[in-house]
Amino acid sequence: MSGYRIHLNLQRMAISPYRKLCTVVLIVLFQQLLAGCASFGSIANRPLAGGEPPPGYSVNHALHSGRSDKVTLVLAFSGGGTRAAALSYGVLQALRDTQVDLDGQSRRLLDEVDAISAVSGGSFTAAYYGLYGDAIFTDFESSFLRHDVTSELVHGLFYPSLWFSTGGRTEMAVDYYDKAVFRGATFADLQRGDGPLIVINATDLGQGVGFSFLQDEFDLLCSDLSTFKVARAVTASSAVPVLFQPVVLRNYPGCTPRAHDIPNVADSGAAVNPQLAQVVQGLESYAQKDQRRFIHLVDGGITDNLGLLAIYEMVEVAGGAKRFLQSLGAAPAQRFIIISVNASTTPQHGMDLTNAAPSMEDLVNAVTDVQIHRSNAATIELLRNGIKRWSAELAAPGFAVQEYFVELDFDAIAQPERRHYFNQIPTSFNLTETQADDLINAGHELLQGNPEFQRFLEDLRQEPQHRADPSH
Repeated sequence: MSGYRIHLNLQRMAISPYRKLCTVVLIVLFQQLLAGCASFGSIANRPLAGGEPPPGYSVNHALHSGRSDKVTLVLAFSGGGTRAAALSYGVLQALRDTQVDLDGQSRRLLDEVDAISAVSGGSFTAAYYGLYGDAIFTDFESSFLRHDVTSELVHGLFYPSLWFSTGGRTEMAVDYYDKAVFRGATFADLQRGDGPLIVINATDLGQGVGFSFLQDEFDLLCSDLSTFKVARAVTASSAVPVLFQPVVLRNYPGCTPRAHDIPNVADSGAAVNPQLAQVVQGLESYAQKDQRRFIHLVDGGITDNLGLLAIYEMVEVAGGAKRFLQSLGAAPAQRFIIISVNASTTPQHGMDLTNAAPSMEDLVNAVTDVQIHRSNAATIELLRNGIKRWSAELAAPGFAVQEYFVELDFDAIAQPERRHYFNQIPTSFNLTETQADDLINAGHELLQGNPEFQRFLEDLRQEPQHRADPSH
């Protein structure tokens, strides 16, 4: 779902929009009355065996052999329910169909993706590709994109067994995604793959900061990510508050964090940057084992609906691009490109057509839309300035680093009627066949028609097939 925007598609129930929302609220309240204070988050993360944390699914995983060191390519998939999943899927198809010459060989640009940072609806596409690679192009549509997931979840709310369950709606969603979409996969399965690093992002509700499902952050919890279900991480990333309970992690005591797990405040720049200071404070808080025994995770769109802040904070908290790469033992690439796939919409609200008081649904959606769009605009500006600064940090005499920031969103659609059509597709987990087709095709068109992306391809075509020495 896009951030915490509330929209449930209950078309099969044949009730008005106001009654749809009221029905869901009544169901939630009824469950709370039945469960009283006995609703607890299921703890599924295991503690580390002890001692020094072992290597796991971490940022270092992005350093695979087989990908060219001339290009660093990062994708960011936004929230937005199945609308976001379909749009990002179309972009993956377009990257698959784009051939480039690197290191004297013709390659698919998709095979050069180093990392995908995703939130909420976009995390389904990212996680599926990370687990199954090209198989996504044969079975993702049938298993998720074109499946009425909303009805499966909503109908589950009426099961009497759920009313008395301590796990509640969230565990129902975890179980459904685990069986129907991700087939029991864990992060160990992601680690064994040879694809890009997949960063699934949620929100740490207790601190109001982002939380990425990487061993780097699980180390701070003295926990082992390898046994954690991918479905549970994706559920956390898309768990809209109130409609779903948080996914809960146990913050275990007794391990020895790596020296670099919590950055120095001065080195990270947090001393002069309030945003980074909050991030660092959030990381430091995991050491307070008595005060933070449990970590409650909800929809990642609350803190970052684009999946871009996770990239920015990862680099900046490390002390900048140069220190970030040095900590990984990596050399800079000549070209650094981020492709932001933004499926957020600007729908026309019914309140704009009448002087009647807006419905509860219209009011909630309008307020959250304003917050999401203002946050998105600030994040994009932050990244645009950030990558310029990073490329300057990494440049050296005789070695220039060129940055590219590709922004894909529905605003880039030239035809007003078609742009309006996409903006009216609701945030839900149910698309019509036509909507799914159109969103996938839009992913193709937006990428191929983007001037910044075409500039990147043209620069690659003109580049000599050798690499300068980036040693500083």
